[in-house]
Amino acid sequence: MWHRVQNVVRLGAALAVCAAMPVLADEARTVAQLPGVTVLGERFAGASESATMGTVYAGEFQDLPLARVGELLEVVPGLILTQHSGEGKANQYFLRGFNLDHGTDISVNVDGVPVNLPSHAHGQGYADLNFLIPELVERIEFRKGPYYAAYGDFAAAGALDLRYFDRLPENLLQFSGGSFGDYRGLSAGSAGLFSGTLLYGLAAEHFDGPFAHRGSDKGTLVLRYTHAVGGGLAHLTATGYDTRFNSTDQIPARAVAQGLIGPFDCIDCTDGGRSYRYGLTGDLQRPLGSGIFAASAYAYRYHLNLYSDFTYFLEDPANGDQFEQYDSRNVYGGRAAYDFSTSWLGLRFDHEAGAQLRFDDIDPVALYDTRAQRRLSAVSVDQVQELGIAAYVQSTVHVLERLRLQPGLRVDRYHFNVESNFSQNVGARSASLWQPKLNLIAGPFAKTEFFVNLGKGFHTNDARGTTQTLVFDPRQPPGQQFTPTAAVTPIAAARGLDVGLRSTALPGVEFSASYFILHLDSELTFSGDTAGSEPNAASTREGIETALSWKPLAGLVVDASYAYSHARFRDPDPAGQHIPEAATSVAGLTAVYRDPKGYDAELKFRYFGPRPLTQDGAVSSRATKVVDLGAGYLLTRHVRVGLELLNVFDSRDHDIDYFYTSRLPGEPAAGVDDFHFHPVEPLSVRAELSYRY
Repeated sequence: MWHRVQNVVRLGAALAVCAAMPVLADEARTVAQLPGVTVLGERFAGASESATMGTVYAGEFQDLPLARVGELLEVVPGLILTQHSGEGKANQYFLRGFNLDHGTDISVNVDGVPVNLPSHAHGQGYADLNFLIPELVERIEFRKGPYYAAYGDFAAAGALDLRYFDRLPENLLQFSGGSFGDYRGLSAGSAGLFSGTLLYGLAAEHFDGPFAHRGSDKGTLVLRYTHAVGGGLAHLTATGYDTRFNSTDQIPARAVAQGLIGPFDCIDCTDGGRSYRYGLTGDLQRPLGSGIFAASAYAYRYHLNLYSDFTYFLEDPANGDQFEQYDSRNVYGGRAAYDFSTSWLGLRFDHEAGAQLRFDDIDPVALYDTRAQRRLSAVSVDQVQELGIAAYVQSTVHVLERLRLQPGLRVDRYHFNVESNFSQNVGARSASLWQPKLNLIAGPFAKTEFFVNLGKGFHTNDARGTTQTLVFDPRQPPGQQFTPTAAVTPIAAARGLDVGLRSTALPGVEFSASYFILHLDSELTFSGDTAGSEPNAASTREGIETALSWKPLAGLVVDASYAYSHARFRDPDPAGQHIPEAATSVAGLTAVYRDPKGYDAELKFRYFGPRPLTQDGAVSSRATKVVDLGAGYLLTRHVRVGLELLNVFDSRDHDIDYFYTSRLPGEPAAGVDDFHFHPVEPLSVRAELSYRY
């Protein structure tokens, strides 16, 4: 109890300091304070290259009810996020017929800094956004498909860019509390400092949750300094994030049916972990010659200890099957780009040329067998150095007034170096990939544009898999502990086609629709035994995506989206051609109403359709449907009270479903094939009090 009192005192002191920052800064320099202004942009505003790119601004999501931070990304049409474990772990991403695991094939960036982690202990491309402070996000830019030369690794299905404010419209002090021990405090704002602007945000939260093994604590800090330089802007950003969490992983359906446990109980009640991320970023954008030059550099320290148990007593009947995935790394990188225009033969050309570099120094990335978070034996302990460099150019050719061509070319070069506790798996690999792109944009005709997009992209595979020749199993007797395995290709290519349209022909309505097809040379699929991603056969996906934004009356905005995907392995296989966990149908609906008198109301509906859980397609998940509601009222110009009802209809659906073999005490040694699920959290209430000044 005493440590929680200490945490509350520390949080209160920290929030008080942050709340005082504008006053302290203004004593050093007088800054004119202007009334806050909310800017609402159009979902598809600006020059677009496809029907499935756009920008969502803070005014559209700032008051939406969020059960978890990652759900902020669900404002992107066709994207669904779920969770199968504790709050300190990355979400599962589903988009375009992918179970993107925790980030594979979707590139996530925050202010130009890549979030995805290659050769990660838990899954290739792991993208943990729990360090985000949603109130600081000014906009979310999204692009789907491998058609954009500025994006490389993990961008086959799409790329997301989250951009922080340079200056918040108003400073904010906020407290919220609700069901299941849900408490959060936030202080955020902007202040003049040394002829520039300091953006700050400090958030701390505690969440018990409805699960038997519960409890998570996290703190996040963002400091972002903006200064005018040579007609442009420069930023220096420091971030810090630390979390400790207990987790109730997915559980076997038979254990619930037999009354051994409840739907919110656990089999191994010692799962959990700790993660932190501390970083520093600098960037500059300014005119140079006849164009615009932009450059950035970043460095961050990342750490994860993750304890999981998905098969219980299948592999080790005495100690259980819990394992620890350990990842500790330093990440360094940067990028530079130059935008400029030229003319030739009476045609205008807009160009973007750039270069990117990233180096991950991972020491170590490891897997241990554990019992109650105590290490028993090392399965693998590796040190990985992964270097990626890229160069690209993409040009827009204005062929006619209503016809644009956008050819592009990107080349990536990767080098992996792996040191291992098993000499058989030590080695180095290198690989390169050239990626042509071509976009055609016609229109507008009657306020409607048409798009054809072609492109090649890729994802890298885990560096350890590219040099691995033997798999070690410490549970086997000596002499049988090593199993030969084949090394995987360093780079798996993807080739895509989109055909779509975007229209604002109907008053107050923005509409887009697209058909896509995507071929992958190697599919990464989730393994329930290792909780990691494993390379698999080539695959093909095709589907449709639609999105609509409607403003039926003043103050009301309705956004709706629907996506359907068909995903299959390409090569004939006796086991079947379905891709387990591949998303099929996804739908979303949000409605936001703001009354000039100070009232606001929000509704969010998400639908996550059935998915095949086995390669033969014989076993499928159920659909998941959840409705959230929110409402608020301005007591004064500065004070707002809010109320959120999460899962308002108390849905008993599942956040995630798997089908694999596990073993409970007393069951046959070979285990039992069964559904394993993580339930949607039940109806909960959250109240909020905020002060803007």
